[in-house]
Amino acid sequence: MPSGGAVAYGVAITIVLAVLALRLLLRERRHAVLLAGGLAAGLGPLLWDLILRHTGGRFFTDAPGLVFPVSFEDAGSAVFAVAVASLVLGLGPLRAATARTLALAASVCGLAALLVDVYLY
Repeated sequence: MPSGGAVAYGVAITIVLAVLALRLLLRERRHAVLLAGGLAAGLGPLLWDLILRHTGGRFFTDAPGLVFPVSFEDAGSAVFAVAVASLVLGLGPLRAATARTLALAASVCGLAALLVDVYLY
């Protein structure tokens, strides 16, 4: 189980990566979308980690392989990031956007969370 400091580091890096990805991949300029997307991308993995700590989950076994050693914990972080980003963005700054725009933004947030979990801690 990662330490509290490692989790805080992962959340911070996830927020930064999600904001950068939203800005560069989706060319998003609205500060409200960037802020909400970044915070949602960080909140999802944090909530998942709290659930794992509370239940004593043992999902920290990485899949074999050097290129993409993903674990169930990593996948859960991505799923929670997409879910939280969908809610936060869909009820907030992207409420008038198309479903495609919302889905792409939420997916970028989930991808940021997944990549940070797999490769950085």
